This record gives sequence, structure tokens and C-alpha cells, in this order.
Amino acid sequence: MADLRELIIGLGMADVRSLLQSGNVVFRSGTSNTAQLERTLQSATARRLGVETDFFVRTAAELKTIITGNPFPREAARDPAHLLVVFLKKAPEAPDVRALRRAIVGREVARVKGRHAYIVYPDGIGRSRLTNALIEKSLGTSGTGRNWRTVLKLEALAGNL
Repeated sequence: MADLRELIIGLGMADVRSLLQSGNVVFRSGTSNTAQLERTLQSATARRLGVETDFFVRTAAELKTIITGNPFPREAARDPAHLLVVFLKKAPEAPDVRALRRAIVGREVARVKGRHAYIVYPDGIGRSRLTNALIEKSLGTSGTGRNWRTVLKLEALAGNL
């Protein structure tokens, strides 16, 4: 995480802060073009750290919208560890969202809003057959998931910049 923070600072970002040790970073940037920031971060990480990875950048305003747009407020209050937000590279098409719903064989419930999938895992994430690989395959785009507690922490951290 220290190397990642230094890389982001070296790219001219300000107020760089990390959350946990899982690649969650908030920072100030001179642009709100998140797609360009993703490409810049991915390229710099590959070049300087030798790591090929996707980045999923959201603005502070987008994080607020993700939180206020949560279709599962009861689950978020009752069991936030089992509510996951999957940050997607691009918004899936309607047939892909239907494919995701068909792929669910357990008690999980999914709702997709733009570039975000909200998924409730009532029986736990670790044992579920609704894996990130299956989500990505169904939706036709890459994604990374964060539980509701982490999403709230990221929004709070971003709001304090």
C-alpha cells in the first residue's frame, strides 16, 4: 500500500489516503474524468510496480450516489457485511443483467444500477456460488466488490479530504 500511495502521489494526486490493506485509496485529482484516471493508474502501476491490475475510480459525489441509491437499506442496516457493492468498469446491458439474475442459484439477490451491482449474500459471501468471476462473466465487464461497511468508510474518508 505504501508503494501504491507513493505512485499516486508521484502522479500529482493530493491528499492520498488508503483504507485497509486491500487497494482502497482516496485522493484529490485535478480531473473528474474517472476513465482517464483509471487508465493512468493502470499504466503507471504496470510500468512502475510491475503489476497488471484494474482500477475502479469513483468521485466523492459518485460514492454518495452509490450510498443513497442502495436498493437494500434494510439489509445494509441489519447485516452490512453481507451486502456487497460491485464496482464495474462499464454499465452492463439489460440482457447481461438478466444473465446475472439467471446465474443466481442460491438465496442471493442482485440489483444493478449503472456501473454498480448491489448484491445481498444472506448465507455469506465465502460459500456462495455467485463469485466475482461469475458476476463478471454474466455482466460482460470486470468488477471489484466491497462490503457495505467498506463503502461507507470510503465515502467518509473521501468526504474528509
